[in-house]
Amino acid sequence: MPHLRTSVLEEVGGWDPYNVTEDADLGLRLTRFGYRTATITLPTFEDAPETLSDWLPQRTRWLKGWMQTWLVHMRHPVQLVREIGPRSFVIAQILSAGFVVSAMLHPILLLAGIYLMLEMAFTTPVSGWSVVLLTIDMLNLVCGYTSFLALGWQTLPKAQRRGFWRIVLFTPPYWFLMSAAAWRSLFQIYRRPHHWEKTRHFRTKVQ
Repeated sequence: MPHLRTSVLEEVGGWDPYNVTEDADLGLRLTRFGYRTATITLPTFEDAPETLSDWLPQRTRWLKGWMQTWLVHMRHPVQLVREIGPRSFVIAQILSAGFVVSAMLHPILLLAGIYLMLEMAFTTPVSGWSVVLLTIDMLNLVCGYTSFLALGWQTLPKAQRRGFWRIVLFTPPYWFLMSAAAWRSLFQIYRRPHHWEKTRHFRTKVQ
């Protein structure tokens, strides 16, 4: 939950009532006005969704909101670069459009990699073009999985890191679900762009 000075919120135009990931839009807008944000490290005591029926709508809404944020702020890309600088511009592309596109393409990359490995295993001689494609494909997958897991590891408190690497095998299935949410968000941004799918949250029992 963001904490903002009312005067600053009014200066940048307030919350966007049509963006379903309003904090993403507001964060970029604050940057365009020259403000900076910081993170409060205190816990929120709010549990993440525990079931697919809760998780999928939440991820769909988030991804749809990032699409909306990208579409709105990229109306005038040159102006955006001038206001936030090249470095922040690149980061904004990665965090909004980049993440959505990578989620959409993940199943294609994974299945293409499996296909190329099978082709190389049963085809003689091996095509040089297949080797190049497989190398690029595997680099994308390995770098993507590694950065995803490293970020998760970095953000976890030390007490929760025990047994973290046991979930590595669940990374590909998780990204298939992320891809489903991304394609679902693309459909929704066309048919129901401002529909807000509610997420059930349960109060954490503080020990």
